[in-house]
This record gives sequence, C-alpha cells and structure tokens, in this order.
Amino acid sequence: QVQLVESGGGLVQAGGSLRLSCAASGRTFSSKAMGWFRQAPGKEREFVAAISWNGGSTRYSDSVRGRSTISRDNAKNTVDLQMNSLKPEDTAVYYCAAIFSYLSNTVNYWGQGTQVTVSS
Repeated sequence: QVQLVESGGGLVQAGGSLRLSCAASGRTFSSKAMGWFRQAPGKEREFVAAISWNGGSTRYSDSVRGRSTISRDNAKNTVDLQMNSLKPEDTAVYYCAAIFSYLSNTVNYWGQGTQVTVSS
C-alpha cells in the first residue's frame, strides 16, 4: 500500500514556475515507478510525466517536454515535478501516482490532487 499526498500547487502568472511535490508513505515507494497526471475542467485526466523506480529513466508528454522536470528522492520518499514557462493551458488539478512502470500509464495508487492555475 502506498499513500500519496501532493503539495505545491497554486496560482501563477503565465511564464512563471511551480514545483509540485508528492510525499509517499509505505515501505515499497523506492521500488515503484511514479508519475504525474493532470485533469483540466471538462477534460479527461492525462499523463504528464513519469520516472522509473531508481530515477534513471523519465518520460514526458509532448505538452510539457522541455518545460518540466520530474525527479525523485527515495531517501525522502518524495517525487517532484518542476514546471517552468507555464501556460494557461497548464491549468488543471495535478495528481501524483504510483504506476506499473515508467513506460506505462497504468496507475496503482492515486494522490488526492493539487490545483495549479495559470493566469494569462
């Protein structure tokens, strides 16, 4: 069992940056691939970024590649998403998730989400 709690969301102007953090509980965190997903109003939840269990491999959606960096600290049981050059279309609830593998969008556990709002 893995419990996930996101933080770091908020209101930011277009062009700004935010760093989202996900704190995980459970002894198996360091063996799990992790990901970030987001859901904008009226849209389906979509994949944003993923990282392998040891942090050695990452994957990004086309919409955030080059603007975002996913990282993890297995000693602290955290996974972060640094987002730069934010755009209004990045506005969404962002969810941390434990996933089957960093190449998969199959989610084993979800966090409760954190709101990111980007103003134009």
